[in-house]
Amino acid sequence: MNPEFISSAHNPSQFPTDQGREVAFAGRSNSGKSSAINTILARKRLARTSKTPGRTQLVNFFAVGEGHRIVDLPGYGYARVSASVQEHWRSLLEAYFKSRTSLAGLIVTVDARRGPKELDRVMLDWANEAQVPVAVLLTKADKMSRVAASAQETEAVRNLGAPVVLFSARKHQGVEEARAWIWKWLGLD
Repeated sequence: MNPEFISSAHNPSQFPTDQGREVAFAGRSNSGKSSAINTILARKRLARTSKTPGRTQLVNFFAVGEGHRIVDLPGYGYARVSASVQEHWRSLLEAYFKSRTSLAGLIVTVDARRGPKELDRVMLDWANEAQVPVAVLLTKADKMSRVAASAQETEAVRNLGAPVVLFSARKHQGVEEARAWIWKWLGLD
């Protein structure tokens, strides 16, 4: 497998053809979506990363084989952008989730230090209602003590109703579990 960038979409009309299977990454701004994608796909700079929240402003599509894609979505929640930009992101995400029949799975990234927030729960509820398989990566786990990270994982498992794994892009923690979910959803296992 040689992952590669396909395209970015500012509007739904720019989405690639809705064929094959794709797994989307969603999460709050700066929760580690792009870093998780790069680590899972073993490509350092495939998805653009930044320490500043709100840098992923488009829907970015990456090929991981013929007819198989990973999708990096704009973050929701906090970001230092105007209300009109945030509204555009909301409508872009809504259009993506309502229109993509190729969506085979959803990874929700949650900063382990902050825990799941209301918008994360909304995303998980949407996936359940749409019958799209979903899993949660508790990202940045390396920035917590093992005891605190383990407690956060236990609480998330109990409260979210979805598979959960502690994840660290820096230490490659949780990568194999995340990769297994994604390959299964894409039909590549």
